[in-house]
Amino acid sequence: MTIMALLTVGAAMAQPNEGPRKPLTAEQREKVEAMKAAFLTTKLDMTSEESTQFWPVYNQYQKELNDLRENRFKDFKELRDSDQPLTDKDYEKRFDGELTFRQAELDIMKKYHPQLKKTLPMKKLAKLPRAEEEFKRELLNKMRDRQEGQHQEGQRLGAPRPMKNR
Repeated sequence: MTIMALLTVGAAMAQPNEGPRKPLTAEQREKVEAMKAAFLTTKLDMTSEESTQFWPVYNQYQKELNDLRENRFKDFKELRDSDQPLTDKDYEKRFDGELTFRQAELDIMKKYHPQLKKTLPMKKLAKLPRAEEEFKRELLNKMRDRQEGQHQEGQRLGAPRPMKNR
C-alpha cells in the first residue's frame, strides 16, 4: 500500500458515513509526504548524502506506483458507480484486472530495485518496507485519534455520537 492508497483510506475515515468522501487537498497531501520523508529518513538513519541520493529515486518510484493505483481506483469506481447491475463478465474483468494490477506493481518495483540499491546501503534499504508499514500504521492511528476527537467534540456540543460498526 502506498501513500495514495493510505490517503484514500484516511480521507474516507475522516468523513462521516454520509455522502461521498472528499479528496485530500494539495496542502494535506504535501503535509503527509513531508511527515513520511521525515519518518523514513529518521527510521533508516540516512545521512544527508544518502538522503540526497535516495529521495529523488524513491519519489519517482512512488509516483509511478501512485499513478497505477489511481487508475485502478478509477476502474473500480466506474464499475461501482454503474447504473447497471454487475455481470459475471464484470466480475471476471475485475478479478483479471487485479492480477494485471499486481503484476504491473511488481514490474515497477523491479524497475526501481537496482536504482534504490545504489542510493542506500543494503542494511538500510532492507529496512525500508517495514519502515513504510510503520509510517502507515502511525498515520492511520493519528487519523483515527483525530476522528474520535471530532466525535467527542460533537458529543460535547450535544450532537449524537455515530454508532460503531462491530
